[in-house]
Amino acid sequence: MNQLSNATKIEPTIWGFTRDAENLNGRLAMLGFALSVLIERLSGEGILHFLNLI
Repeated sequence: MNQLSNATKIEPTIWGFTRDAENLNGRLAMLGFALSVLIERLSGEGILHFLNLI
């Protein structure tokens, strides 16, 4: 068996929960959390106050 056939295997998707989708979702969540902490640190107020939601 050559390496190309192993690399091109397609995993069946189950309701959209693929490894790539979960990795992207996790990375975006980490980015959003880090940005919210940075905004709180720089502005001195919470993220909801910064966005004038409360």
